[in-house]
Amino acid sequence: MAGTQPPIGLSPPEIVPAGEPGPGWKRARNAPSLAEAYRTIPVNHKTWWRKVLAFAGPGYLVAVGYMDPGNWATDLAGGAQFGYTLLSVVLLSNLMAVLLQGLASKLGIVTGRDLAQACRDHYSRPASWALWIGCEIAIAACDLAEVIGSAIALQLLFGLPLTWGIVITALDVMLVLVLQHRGFRMLEAIVVALVATVGACFFFEMIIAHPSMAGVLAGFIPSPSIVSDPAKLYIAIGILGATVMPHNLYLHSSIVQTRKYDETPAGKREAVRYAFADSTIALSIALFINAAILIVAAATFHGTGHEGVAEIGDAYQLLTPLLGVAGASTVFALALLASGLNSTLTGTLAGQIVMEGFLDIRLRPWVRRLLTRGIAIVPAVIVSVIYGESGTGKLLVLSQVILSLQLSFAVIPLVQFTGDRAKMGEFANPAWLKGLAWSVAVVIGGLNAWLLFQTFAGWLA
Repeated sequence: MAGTQPPIGLSPPEIVPAGEPGPGWKRARNAPSLAEAYRTIPVNHKTWWRKVLAFAGPGYLVAVGYMDPGNWATDLAGGAQFGYTLLSVVLLSNLMAVLLQGLASKLGIVTGRDLAQACRDHYSRPASWALWIGCEIAIAACDLAEVIGSAIALQLLFGLPLTWGIVITALDVMLVLVLQHRGFRMLEAIVVALVATVGACFFFEMIIAHPSMAGVLAGFIPSPSIVSDPAKLYIAIGILGATVMPHNLYLHSSIVQTRKYDETPAGKREAVRYAFADSTIALSIALFINAAILIVAAATFHGTGHEGVAEIGDAYQLLTPLLGVAGASTVFALALLASGLNSTLTGTLAGQIVMEGFLDIRLRPWVRRLLTRGIAIVPAVIVSVIYGESGTGKLLVLSQVILSLQLSFAVIPLVQFTGDRAKMGEFANPAWLKGLAWSVAVVIGGLNAWLLFQTFAGWLA
C-alpha cells in the first residue's frame, strides 16, 4: 500500500492495528500520514552513534521552519531598529520550541498518531474543522513568506522582476516530487545540506560584521521595554511566530514515525530520547542562524543612520558598502535562496499531514502543493504589483504575526494530549513538565492577546 497512490480526494484502506484503540482514544488509528515513508528507516543498530545517525533527520526538517524567510524579515527589523535587545526573544522562543517539538515527537512515537489525527479523534467535528482551517491559514502565511523570500532572492541574484519571481516559485512543486520519489532519507539529506549552507553564509557574515560581544551578551537578558514598547512588542511577537511555528508541531509528530523503532515501552522510550536529541541539536543550529541574522543587522545598521532597514532588499544593497567586504551581499542572497528552497520542502509535507490528519482526505502531493502555493501567490503578486518591495516586506512581517496568532490552537491540544495518562500511559508528562508546558502555552496566549490589544488600541487612537 505504501507504494500506491489513491485517486485524488479518496482515502486508502484504513489501517487498523491489532487490539483496541485504548482507553484514551475513541477509535483505532487510521492510515498513517505520509504512508509512503511510514516506518521505512531502520534504527535498531548496536552502537549508540549509529542510532544517533539513524534517528537524525526529522529534527532538521522541523528546524527549517525556524529559519525560513519570515524569520529574516523579523530578525532584520528587530536588529536594525533595536540593536541586540530582541536577542532574548530569539533565545526564549527557541527554548519554547525545543520543549514543544519534544512533546510533538513524543506524541507521535507513543500514540502512533500525529497531532492532527489526535485532534480529529479527541474533539468534535466542528472543533476539528475549526482547528484545521486555522492551521491551513498558518500554512498559507508561512508559504507566503517562502514565496516572497525566494522571489526576493531570485531578484537580487539574477535581476528577475519580483512579480515574475513570485510566479516562478510555483515550479518548486517539481523539486518536491522528485525528492519524494527518491526516498525520505534523500529528502532529509538535501535539507541538512541547505541548512549547512545557510549556517555557513551567516557565520561568514557575523565574522565580517564585527558585532559588540558585550552588546550581544546583554541582548540575551530580557528587557521590560520589550513588553511596554508597542513597536518592540510587534516585532517580538513576529519573532515568536517565526520561531515557534504551529504547523511544525503537526509535521514533527508525523515524520518521527518514519523510523522503524520497536513498538514496545522500551523501544518507544529509546525513540523518544533519540528524537528529542535530534530536534534539540537541530534547533540549536536554528538558534545560531536566527541570532546571527539579528546580530548582523544590529552590528551593520543600528546606530549608523540605517535603523529603518527592515526590507531584505535594502539589507542586500547596504551590506557590502557598509561592511566593506566584496561579496557580502551575494552571500546574503544565496543564504536567502537556500532558506526559501528548504522551507518549500517542509511546507509541502506539513500541508499534506494536516489535511490527511484532520480530514482523512489524501490529495496527490502536486495537487496539494499547487493549492497551498496558489493561496500564497495571489496576495503576494497583488501586493508586489501595487506596492512593490516595501509592501512585500511588510507582508512578510505580517505573515509571521498571523503564524503567532494561530500558535495557541496547536500548542494547547499538544500540551493537553501529552499530559493525559489515558492517552499516553506511562509516557504522560510528569507534573513538573505539565506545569512547564502549560506555562509556555499561557505565555504564548498572553503575548498574543497583548498584541491584539495594542494593535486595536493603535487603530482606535
